[in-house]
Formats: sequence, C-alpha cells, structure tokens
Amino acid sequence: MEERELKNTVEAVIFACGTPIEAERIAQGLGLSVEKITAVCDSLVEEYKKSDRGIRIVKLNKSYQMCTPDKFADAIRTVMDIRRNTPLSQAASEVLAVIAYNQPVTKAFVEQVRGVDCSGVISGLISRQLIEEKGRLELPGKPLVYGTTEHFLRCFNISSIEELPPLPNDEENEGSEEKPEDTEQGDVE
Repeated sequence: MEERELKNTVEAVIFACGTPIEAERIAQGLGLSVEKITAVCDSLVEEYKKSDRGIRIVKLNKSYQMCTPDKFADAIRTVMDIRRNTPLSQAASEVLAVIAYNQPVTKAFVEQVRGVDCSGVISGLISRQLIEEKGRLELPGKPLVYGTTEHFLRCFNISSIEELPPLPNDEENEGSEEKPEDTEQGDVE
C-alpha cells in the first residue's frame, strides 16, 4: 500500500471508530507494524494541526481519536441542542486530582487524603467517565482501585498523565508563606 493510501486508510479507520483506537489494533487489522502505524497516525495529527479544519486527530496515550477543536464547541452545542455540562464541584475536583496524581488508588486512600467520605463523588466521576475501576488489590476485602480514563485526557486536553502539571513541593510552599515573626504588627491597646 502506498503512503498516501495508507494515511487515508488509517484516517478512515480513526473516523469510523468514533472512540479512541489503539495504534496496535490498527496495525493488527492492516497487517503492519505498530511503529509504522504510530508514525502514520502522528503524521496525521501534525497534518490536522497545520491545517485549519473543523476536525482534528488527537493522541491519547497509545490511542488516536477524531474530535473537534474547542473553538467550535458553542456552534456544535447550538446546532445539536446540547446542554453545557455542569462544572465539577470543588469536592469532585479534589477527588479527581488525588486520583489523577496517585493512580491507581482505593476509595480509602482518597478519603484519607481528603478526610471525608467520597463515595458519592467517586460515583459521580465514574458516571461522567472521568475515572473508572482499574481492578482490585490483593488485600483483605479486595478493595477496588480507581484511575483516570481516556475521556479524562480528552477533557483536559492532554495526551497522557505525564503531561499533568507538577505538584508544588512542600519546600516551595513553606518558603512562600509569611512567617508570623516576619510580620510587623502595631501596638494594640
């Protein structure tokens, strides 16, 4: 298969899937190496980035998916009469951050970090497809462990968890806080 025909074929497969598809699966289906398909997919991602189109191809870990650029979201919602998703609550954002930065984690771990019950918040994040069950620990009770999904990556416009911004370390926080002995207070009578 010549290069342009291969690109067109891979592009058609990614479009037809509608959901993220791994390069390995495309390679198996077309009888080609994963490296070759990854190179073709990465090339398509770059082609779509360079052209001003209403669709693009994004890389999500080892998968690829077609989607629309953010700038068309309002037009799509209007035409398709899609209601805007409600933003995440503060609690949901905190739980999602704990899971994203420490995955895979148990509900007990999240609750220990936050200090409150997180059952409802975790259920809500699962229903929004931002997190999912990743298995069970080999401990008494076999607790479930949770991790983020490819939908999470799409929502936050990142290719992998490694692209999350680094957490501030404790030394930076301590240095930036004002110490009581450094502040000047006037005499109070």
